[in-house]
Amino acid sequence: MKLIRLASELRALQADSPLAAHCSCGLGPCPGWTSLTEERWPAAQMQPLVTLRDPEAHEPTFEERHPQGTRYDSPAAPVAIQFFPYNRCELWRCQSCLRQLLRYTEYGGYYVDHRVRELSPTLDILD
Repeated sequence: MKLIRLASELRALQADSPLAAHCSCGLGPCPGWTSLTEERWPAAQMQPLVTLRDPEAHEPTFEERHPQGTRYDSPAAPVAIQFFPYNRCELWRCQSCLRQLLRYTEYGGYYVDHRVRELSPTLDILD
């Protein structure tokens, strides 16, 4: 999977992403980070596009970037590709509705939580 390092590269892909639409994939709206079990992930319909996780970074930062005072779970939070959680994401496209979805896995002490967020064309993307 190709590595995206620059916001401009992700913006070029973002331009091809439609606004949220009804989709048979069953994901529903996910404007902010949404927990999604592996059983609900429609793998047969999803096409991997690129990764934002640098394979050279053994432990990417957990620092977040919110210049307008947003929070991690806010639908208005920017996509800051060098910061958590985007620095651990892959970008996927639903082959049914063509939505693009960022996906990463949160690892806690006793759990694994897969999370997705739609890459809406209205989101700000920061380096």
